[in-house]
Amino acid sequence: MDIILTEESPFRFRIERRGAMRVPGTVFATRDLLPEAAGDQALEQVANVATLPGVVRASFAMPDVHWGYGFPIGGVAATDVDDAGVVSPGGVGFDISCGVRLLAAGIDRGELEPRLRELMDTLGDTVPRGTGPGGLWRLSGRPQMEELLARGARYAVEQGHGVPRDLTFCEDYGALEDADPSQVGERAVERGIRQVGSLGSGNHFLEVQAVDRIHDEKAAAAFGLRPGGVCVMIHCGSRGLGHQVCTDHVRVMDRSLRRFGIRLPDRQLACAPVVSPEGRAYLGAMAAAANYGRANRQLLTEAVRRAFTSAAGVEVDLVYDVSHNMAKTETHEVDGVPRRLCVHRKGATRALPPGHPDLPDQLSGAGQPVLIPGTMGTASYVLVGEGGNDAFHSTCHGAGRVWSRHQALRRVRGEELRGRLEAGGVAVRPSSWRGLAEETPEAYKDVDAVAAATEGAGLAHLVARLVPLGVVKG
Repeated sequence: MDIILTEESPFRFRIERRGAMRVPGTVFATRDLLPEAAGDQALEQVANVATLPGVVRASFAMPDVHWGYGFPIGGVAATDVDDAGVVSPGGVGFDISCGVRLLAAGIDRGELEPRLRELMDTLGDTVPRGTGPGGLWRLSGRPQMEELLARGARYAVEQGHGVPRDLTFCEDYGALEDADPSQVGERAVERGIRQVGSLGSGNHFLEVQAVDRIHDEKAAAAFGLRPGGVCVMIHCGSRGLGHQVCTDHVRVMDRSLRRFGIRLPDRQLACAPVVSPEGRAYLGAMAAAANYGRANRQLLTEAVRRAFTSAAGVEVDLVYDVSHNMAKTETHEVDGVPRRLCVHRKGATRALPPGHPDLPDQLSGAGQPVLIPGTMGTASYVLVGEGGNDAFHSTCHGAGRVWSRHQALRRVRGEELRGRLEAGGVAVRPSSWRGLAEETPEAYKDVDAVAAATEGAGLAHLVARLVPLGVVKG
């Protein structure tokens, strides 16, 4: 369909209801950040999502929005669980519970400088990455895998991979309670059993950073961030296990559409009522895969701690861990009435305001840290959630692609990119030249503009700007 955008404010655009749309579309962006690339159908996907049964308020798109599978990446939509609302795996994505974890090290940038090469060599040598198997924790078999799928980072910490404090600063305290490992197929288990504690490939990374600028001193202090302080940002998810879970359940839901009488403008939006056997089975499997993703980041945290102890003799604490590919049952007020909703966030993250009951006591006064990674050679941001966010307390998850990986490979050579980054003071440890070239900074939107639009739209406000010192690329 032809998409007509109405500018409601400099940071908010509206797609009016038409055709089968049940609600309007809302796009948080500036004109410069709107998708423009040929073939990027992200705004059409925003409209398509608005046709889902049970969808309420609007189909939302964040400032980093770009084309994805079914839902746009940077898409948010909530369906009413008690009024025929559906769950759609396309609204979560294949990398279930892909997310970002931020760590703060007890050292400043200047002190780390003479030890940076040793630190990056240690991380490059010890952090498994790439498309195949290879993780820091080899599980013994399905019984142990089911323990991990049921209890996520909590199980990892119980087994000695972390400290109890880590769980306090994880979304959901490190695990979703409604995981159902029995809904995770054997092929998914086979793919995941040797990958716990690994980055994967694509845009996943482990980056050593320094705090470049503080925008909100009170929130930064609550998060343990200070000017010049060293941080580590980890971006990864549920690896092959999550991908297989999505593949398996999309197939089931696609076959059930006719039985439920659901018509869709795009079969990639395959869905089922939340309360149906198919919906419950997917949500149980998705929660199990999400717990795998949290345990995965927990193992990588321990690898970072060992590297910092070896290279710099300092400790590393968790600031926060939050996912950006999830569907969660939450209660929100819609038209003045509290309603139980299935909130899909695909390439979008929660941004809880101060005082929200889901926050730990230590963060209640400040609000939830929001982690927005940039790309190699550019900045990343820490923001904080605030009240008045009508997108179900959601915000963006990164810079957002503007080039496909094929376009990046045609324009950039990995060897040349590494030289350019190293010359700019960023130590790079890639797993392949091809993978490095695919993630060239030019392939993404300007993260400074994305962060500014996020604040301008009232989704979250700026706390700190981080700059890279070294990156380990998947």
